[in-house]
Amino acid sequence: MQLAPDYAPTPEPPEAIYAAYLQHLQRRQRGNSAYTQAARSFLRRWPDVTAWTAVPLGEKLSANGSTRPFITFLMVSRRLHPGYDYLVHRKLASLWHELTDSALQPDLDQFIAAATQLGFSERVSSAIGSQIIARLLIETGRPLLDLSERDLRDLLRACDDRERNTGRGAKHYRSTMHSARQILFHLGVLDSPAPPSMIASTLERRMADVPAALRPAFVAYLERKRATCVAKTVSSLATRLAHFGRYLAAVDPDIASLNSLDRRRHIEPFLTSLTSAVNSATGAPITVADRIRRVHAVGNFFAEITEWGWDDVPSRRLIFRDDLPRQQRFLPRYLPVDADRKLTVALSDSPYRLAADALLVQRACGLRIGELLDLELDCVHEIPGQGSWLKVPLGKLDSERMVPLGEEVLTLVDRITATRSPGRLMSHPRTGAPADFLFTHHGKRLSQNAVRAELNRAAAIAGLGHITPHQLRHTYATALINAGVSLQALMALLGHVSTQMSLRYAHLFDSTVRTEYERALDLAKSHIGPMPTNRPQLPLTDISSGEWKDTPLIKSRLAGGYCLRAPAQGSCPYANICENCPSFHTDSTHLGVLAAQRLDAADLAADAEKRGWIAEAERHHALVARLDMLLSRSKSA
Repeated sequence: MQLAPDYAPTPEPPEAIYAAYLQHLQRRQRGNSAYTQAARSFLRRWPDVTAWTAVPLGEKLSANGSTRPFITFLMVSRRLHPGYDYLVHRKLASLWHELTDSALQPDLDQFIAAATQLGFSERVSSAIGSQIIARLLIETGRPLLDLSERDLRDLLRACDDRERNTGRGAKHYRSTMHSARQILFHLGVLDSPAPPSMIASTLERRMADVPAALRPAFVAYLERKRATCVAKTVSSLATRLAHFGRYLAAVDPDIASLNSLDRRRHIEPFLTSLTSAVNSATGAPITVADRIRRVHAVGNFFAEITEWGWDDVPSRRLIFRDDLPRQQRFLPRYLPVDADRKLTVALSDSPYRLAADALLVQRACGLRIGELLDLELDCVHEIPGQGSWLKVPLGKLDSERMVPLGEEVLTLVDRITATRSPGRLMSHPRTGAPADFLFTHHGKRLSQNAVRAELNRAAAIAGLGHITPHQLRHTYATALINAGVSLQALMALLGHVSTQMSLRYAHLFDSTVRTEYERALDLAKSHIGPMPTNRPQLPLTDISSGEWKDTPLIKSRLAGGYCLRAPAQGSCPYANICENCPSFHTDSTHLGVLAAQRLDAADLAADAEKRGWIAEAERHHALVARLDMLLSRSKSA
């Protein structure tokens, strides 16, 4: 059904319309006799051009190539409002050429300027303008700032009708419509931003595969958990209970109540099935941690509805502590120093500045990704006498904290402030209160997917493979531990609420363990005693006629002699191990031995370079540097 537009067009004589069309063609330096003849024929048939809107859609679309330019002129001059059905079927490829000095041009220029300010490229801004805004302006007859939510719904409804009638998809219209809503919101035209492009399924739909008799209890339990858990936690519970429900539907589709669940018939086979369950996204077996979470979800479901006194509950306890598989205890997966440095360089050189700078801030402050994206524009606080601090918002554990900042992070924040897209305040996902987020792009909050995609791109350039954002937090914590930060300070900086959470990092590089290792190593060396003398010569080569340093072998000077190895054997991993050991000590009485060893090491480095043994030459150069340091210490002692 054609909707009545919100305008009252003023009748205009055909002669005046024809004269305006001739001026339009002259201004554009185009047109011919076929164009003018087609315009005359149109005006003879429809002297009141608004009557053309009542023509059936098929006849409208059948207009020939000479008539369509005249129809386009009538639309951009706001003389004709053809209906959304015609507008979504008609391609308006030449629209921008027709807009010069038209009634629509100021509104479209204002829209494109706002879109560009929000970070949209010129090409994308023009596409949204022609595909959505131009059609709205043509059909409504109103200026840009007077558009409404209803106008967008009417256009989208026409797109859906076209999809049903012709099978031609409307995906491109929906995509540009979402962006148009966001831009109109920041222009103040709409009262609320565009809704998420993906709407979460209802609990009833997510529990659709649960046996019908059990489904109400599953849904009611999840609804009750909304009162005490955040939406993400409820969603995770729904996923795990849905797995259990699908299993019950497969093994006992006629089950009538939770009371009829049996440990041997239902629960134990379910626990066994988890060992072969696979991740639906990757096809890989689920992790032990995921198995534990699934068992916990089912066990807590039974325990809580029993505690709440629900009518339909299992007749006895079904899940026990021993049903949980042994927890795998991994150390935090931090990035080694070299990998951390390479990733930082790749992020610093990234063309995608907002997401790259977000990751650099996460690495510099140890934030969780949710905390990072929840940062607001006023997150940096200057404390007199205490420097700059970052206010980290409520995160995973519902606690705020303050993290000290250095000059590099302040520079990052300044760059982010210049890169982000400005606009109206948006509703905070936790509180619903208006918030001015730090990381905004295209008028929306920067998404986790965008941050992860940038991290994957930078990691690939740095040659590091897959890295997760949380590894940057682990790397931050590990660097603090290496620097000797106390456990209490680490807890405060990471926002941990228990010492056990922070102790995971303390176990990585325990100074007590290191001290005990070195003490045991010293003790072991004292038990070895002097090395045997007069050892038989290895028959690698005959050196009786020449200097051992000139042999075509891999060579090392040792305290009591020297070592010769065939090139095929490679360098000995124990060569010069003592000189490089932190427990190795020397004094001025050994200066002569060390100086002689340094001369030999320099000669061996030159020999290795001449033979093209680069790694061997580097080993000798490293030894020379180590000996220089030992000699310097011994002389100053």
